[in-house]
Amino acid sequence: MWKRWRIRILLFLAVLGPGFITANVDNDSGGILTYSQAGAQYGYTLLWMMIPITLALIVTQEMCARMGVVTGKGLSDLIREEFGLRLTFFLMVGLVIVNYTNIVTEFIGIAGSLQLFHVSRFISVPICAILVWLLVVRGNYKTTEKIFLIASVVYIAYIFAGVLSQPSWHDAIKATITLPKASVWRDKAYLYMAIGIVGTTIAPWMQFYLQSSIVEKGIRVKDYAASRLDVVVGSFFTDIVAWFIVVACAATLYVHGMGEIRVASDAAEAMRPLAGDYAFILFAFGLFNASLFAASILPLSTAYTVCEGMGFESGVDKSFKEAPLFYWLYTLLIAGGAVTVLILPGSQLINFAVLSQVLNGVLLPVVIILMLLLINRRDLMGEHKNSRLFNIIAWTTSIIVIVMTLVMLWSMIPGN
Repeated sequence: MWKRWRIRILLFLAVLGPGFITANVDNDSGGILTYSQAGAQYGYTLLWMMIPITLALIVTQEMCARMGVVTGKGLSDLIREEFGLRLTFFLMVGLVIVNYTNIVTEFIGIAGSLQLFHVSRFISVPICAILVWLLVVRGNYKTTEKIFLIASVVYIAYIFAGVLSQPSWHDAIKATITLPKASVWRDKAYLYMAIGIVGTTIAPWMQFYLQSSIVEKGIRVKDYAASRLDVVVGSFFTDIVAWFIVVACAATLYVHGMGEIRVASDAAEAMRPLAGDYAFILFAFGLFNASLFAASILPLSTAYTVCEGMGFESGVDKSFKEAPLFYWLYTLLIAGGAVTVLILPGSQLINFAVLSQVLNGVLLPVVIILMLLLINRRDLMGEHKNSRLFNIIAWTTSIIVIVMTLVMLWSMIPGN
């Protein structure tokens, strides 16, 4: 009995990485801002979303991982082969634009977190940009993955920050398992925040990065049960962290009427007098880790996706000469994101964070629908195509995201 479980545990540890990393990096600077604002403005009343959004995240991520294992190809590869180069090209252009705004947001998080410790953004951003670039360009897949896994575990800082904020556990748990009053949906700002939580939890880039990572790691069909567990564990962990971010800000900022958060670092600063220095340090450190982590993953994901979609060599295990477009795109995205943060006035930086979430919401339904069309093809997936249950959950998620995106865009029109 123990021998069988030991083999399962070792197999899980062997494939651990892509699912866990991909899910956790979504708690980036933009994510922390959204969850912090949700707790600061609405207390515990948005916690009910964590259960359905976790289910949707698991289903979406599992589909990508399964396609990667069965086909041995990245998502952009499959889209090019099955839907043609023209659609792929426009999708890649859209993804580069969306991910660029997300990368800018990560450097905003780096600058904001270190400014809490009196480090100028003109020092922190260039140094961190160079560190991020060296991590991938001078590393290899195994080394890079180990560093990313360690960074994922550091998200536990937000759990400690949530505990130190001394929330009402009864109220938080009750709000998680019960739906809010119907009257809250008449509040346009509440609806907008709910849409933001969906957009920041399931982002388009995640699907491309996860499938590419699965392929690069060489996970086979016979090992897929452990890889699927990696996806599920990662999704649960990242949303538990998100839950604690909401709880920490609800227990401190909301209770004291401090609901205005302009950037995620504001939450850490405001938390200091209410929950003590330890909560402040943990929240600030978590923000820096999340931003630096995502600043590594997002340009890497974009480079993978574009090169695969357009048929160029890609991968951190290849040299600069073997995959020049991959490394040049990665370099330009990092440099562009860092320079943008340095040249824009501080008052304009938050606009990029908001824009990145809006663009994520616009692009996500397109990606989900393409995934569903691919994974339901028997000639492509064989016996591993979607089950009826997964199709119901995935299509429902897609329709809800489309409706919420349309509502979000409509609410942005002046006069609505």
